[in-house]
Amino acid sequence: MTAIEQTQARPRGTRLPRRARREQLLGAAQEVFVAQGYHSAAMDDIAERAGVSKPVLYQHFPGKLELYLALLDQHCESLLQSVRGALASTTDNKQRVEATMDAYFAYVEDEGGAFRLVFESDLTNEPAVRERVDKVALQCAEAISEVIAEDTGLSRDQSMLLAVGLGGVSQVVARYWLASRSEVPRETAVQLLTSLAWRGIAGFPLHGAEGTGGPQQG
Repeated sequence: MTAIEQTQARPRGTRLPRRARREQLLGAAQEVFVAQGYHSAAMDDIAERAGVSKPVLYQHFPGKLELYLALLDQHCESLLQSVRGALASTTDNKQRVEATMDAYFAYVEDEGGAFRLVFESDLTNEPAVRERVDKVALQCAEAISEVIAEDTGLSRDQSMLLAVGLGGVSQVVARYWLASRSEVPRETAVQLLTSLAWRGIAGFPLHGAEGTGGPQQG
């Protein structure tokens, strides 16, 4: 018996406004896709989990792929906004690194498991899925690289290489930390990873300024 089968389906409720119904269906779909993966999930499972009939589900989403892509769009945007928010949360660069690392840890730790749709999808051979996953990785790296380029004076290409490295390390380590059920608290894990990253990025001098919080001040 699957986790979805073990969980009592939501009871059928009263008629909801279209937007509220859509959010309800997306929530149910996320639970099913995270638990079963795309290929094993069925629209019947999602409709049952949401407590609606299949025709109601199809009124909002014409098929399973469209439903999956809607979820993916939602959670890719959530990750991007988290990273951008972390970068904008302080002007101290070491704290920026820490906040960005923590954004990835918070994302994978979310109890809904949405990160699995973005980082561990079983549908990456589908062009529309691959495009979205690659796009959000690029957008996160671009956001990080803008800060690096502004503070160090490195070229865009050089800054992007560093940014891709920082983002990639963050999400890989965060996923390992979660999957391994590490006894290291999240705060400590973030601090360890920040120390590792900061020792590298701090080697690049602050460009054209004598302010505080710059990379050269490790």
